[in-house]
Amino acid sequence: MESLHYTLADVFTDRLFGGNQLAVVEGRDGLTGELMQKIAREMNLSETVFVFPPANFENIRRLRIFTPQMELPIAGHPTIGAAFVLASSGEVETKEGPNDWVLEEEIGKIPVTVHKNAGQITKVEMNQPLPDFSEPFTKRTLAANLLSAAKEELHPDLPVQTVSSGVPFLFIPMRSLQAVQQIDFRQDLWERHFSMNPDTRHIFAFTTETETAEAAVHGRMFAPAMGISEDPATGAASGPLGAYLVEHGVLSADADGVCTFRSEQGYEMGRPSTVEITVTINAGHIDGVKIGGNSVIVGRGQLFL
Repeated sequence: MESLHYTLADVFTDRLFGGNQLAVVEGRDGLTGELMQKIAREMNLSETVFVFPPANFENIRRLRIFTPQMELPIAGHPTIGAAFVLASSGEVETKEGPNDWVLEEEIGKIPVTVHKNAGQITKVEMNQPLPDFSEPFTKRTLAANLLSAAKEELHPDLPVQTVSSGVPFLFIPMRSLQAVQQIDFRQDLWERHFSMNPDTRHIFAFTTETETAEAAVHGRMFAPAMGISEDPATGAASGPLGAYLVEHGVLSADADGVCTFRSEQGYEMGRPSTVEITVTINAGHIDGVKIGGNSVIVGRGQLFL
């Protein structure tokens, strides 16, 4: 093995240099987990995804996903971005309209839908595992301090709480857009009080005040444990975020039991991102979570090994 081809894409955006950067790397025999981790560290993007033939050939591909520090069992923007690259490059044939695929990830089989309109891939949607809610985090002053905010800046009627669809995120609701914009993440507090617990390692602060009229929520995600100081678009957090908002009555489902909205992220980083989130309700319970978005291919290259 002398070289590997890769594609760079911006995910959860319809324009260059927005959204979340992703390296989509071809997978080959001989690529160990250790080597893939080194490549992800070399790329130094929030995530790098390696695309292999599927274990079950009824499925489309098998994905392994790495941040600069760790392998993830599931992630949103690598799934969306990898499917977009496979479809837009023609590596996997697509027809006009929706194309239903199954991708294999470490957590299991992930259904995706690739939408094609007038010969262009316009959106990729991903079904996520049903969310798991932890008990509310009771140290609200500590949560506020982590963000260099006063306790009064937290939303008084919503809990600080971990929700997971494969990767746990601690959601911290804030009163205002200004409060979220002014976050100064306290690495020292994170290391002492949050880093050792898998349920509190990854932090997602949000508010229902937004910069754009099309969005219902504005968020920021901090994940030092992943080697990510801040993430411009976090698909793995977006499904749980939608579940949190529906569960706590911030957003409501329609008469058919469907709640679809947009989440904006990455504005503070100069990389505006939009994630479409759909939560479905059946008999009063969440029975489906889906995220989606567009992507743009930025470039292609080779890695020499």
